[in-house]
Amino acid sequence: MIKPGKQQVFAIDSADSFNELALQVFNYQAANCDVYGRFVAGLRSKKVEIKSVEQIPFMPVEFFKSHRVVTSGDVDEAVFTSSGTTGVITSRHHVTDVSWYEESFRKAFDLFYGDIKGYTVLALLPSYLEREGSSLIYMARDLISQSANADSGFYLYNHEELHQKLQQQKAANKPTLLIGVTFALLDFVDTYQIDFPELIVMETGGMKGRRKEMIREELHSALCAGFGVDAIHSEYGMTELLSQAYSKGEGIFYCPPWMKIITRDTNDPFTLTDTGKTGGINIIDLANLNSCSFIATQDLGKVYADGSFEVIGRFDNSDIRGCNLLIA
Repeated sequence: MIKPGKQQVFAIDSADSFNELALQVFNYQAANCDVYGRFVAGLRSKKVEIKSVEQIPFMPVEFFKSHRVVTSGDVDEAVFTSSGTTGVITSRHHVTDVSWYEESFRKAFDLFYGDIKGYTVLALLPSYLEREGSSLIYMARDLISQSANADSGFYLYNHEELHQKLQQQKAANKPTLLIGVTFALLDFVDTYQIDFPELIVMETGGMKGRRKEMIREELHSALCAGFGVDAIHSEYGMTELLSQAYSKGEGIFYCPPWMKIITRDTNDPFTLTDTGKTGGINIIDLANLNSCSFIATQDLGKVYADGSFEVIGRFDNSDIRGCNLLIA
């Protein structure tokens, strides 16, 4: 089985090329990822050839908590871990080639927002900075570095300093991205207000038990008022993925060409739902070549005809995680 390369994955430019490569990746991972291969084999009483994306089995995301999900015996270059409360088993994504992650988020950012070098990147991510193994911190640190801008940087709880920096960026009319965990953005606007219409505010989701959960409309209304912007952007990602989807407002997310969302029936995980209907979110992330590209999450959502999607909640009794979990 030939292993697909970055040139193939990041050059996808149509539904046909995506589907063709997804089947190739499936066959490669079923043969080379022991955990996924055993999962697939356990579902099939007899060997049936997978001929379409709709037939591909999606591995429960919980397997990343109990297994090392990899396609080879190569040494880990990074191990990304999910956040969690004390005593909760967290996910571990063993990444044997971190360049896949770097190319994925760099290309996706450029696709949705343009050249990172044109931005000042400010990151308000206290809960992530305070622990090891955050894939979000890895991405934010790289974007800050790639921006090649001395004004870019991280902020912990130094909100006064961040407020001053935002004022400076506004006065200088510099394109600015503020990426922040939800509770920290709310904490900031509780004390500081700024009218910066050109600012891109990107929330990554998650109250981390610091504040009560809010519906998306209430949250985005508060943040729009606090920052003086018309819309709040969002990032949908998780520890187990090497790709992210982005929303530029209204909670509607779009995937890069090498990522796709499919929804499944909430009562039958092997039955897919129609567009526009609520279901469990299945993710195909072809950048996950060295682990598993076909993941069944515990998020609930809807997929629309143009491939966009929204996250509307989670299955009952699911662990709280750091990706966008706001109820629509």
